[in-house]
Amino acid sequence: MSDLKESHLRSFLKGLTWRIIATSTLIAIAYFKTGDISFALELGALEFVIKLVIYYLHERAWLLVPRGTVRTIIPNKPKED
Repeated sequence: MSDLKESHLRSFLKGLTWRIIATSTLIAIAYFKTGDISFALELGALEFVIKLVIYYLHERAWLLVPRGTVRTIIPNKPKED
């Protein structure tokens, strides 16, 4: 079963690459909305750090939930024809 778990590094790298994409989008939106590149970059930097930490913690919390647990809580009902 251990081969199904992600390493801390993989969780971190997934969060990092997603944050780069999402933060770039936020910076672009902030710049186009305000016209102030300093503000856009400052907002992006703050958002990057906060959301990277939150994403990492979210990933690690999900790894504490045994696989299949959600299916026992919310069973998959067979389709009726």
